[in-house]
Amino acid sequence: MDIKEKITEAVEKITKDEALRAQFQKDPVKAVEKVLGVDLPDDLMEKVVAGVKGKMTADNLSGAVDQLKKLF
Repeated sequence: MDIKEKITEAVEKITKDEALRAQFQKDPVKAVEKVLGVDLPDDLMEKVVAGVKGKMTADNLSGAVDQLKKLF
């Protein structure tokens, strides 16, 4: 299993679906399990959830920087 691929897949699905985003904020493990359709061991799931959170934060920061660039 390619963890990076699963993280990217989860981020794409969660960012496009408002209900999934809300579920991810409340219970990230359940949301990721739902998106990926698998029940992973806890230690692996924690890594995937951390990766999803990190990528979503980075994507949000990138979008904010792009918007700031337009101002100048």
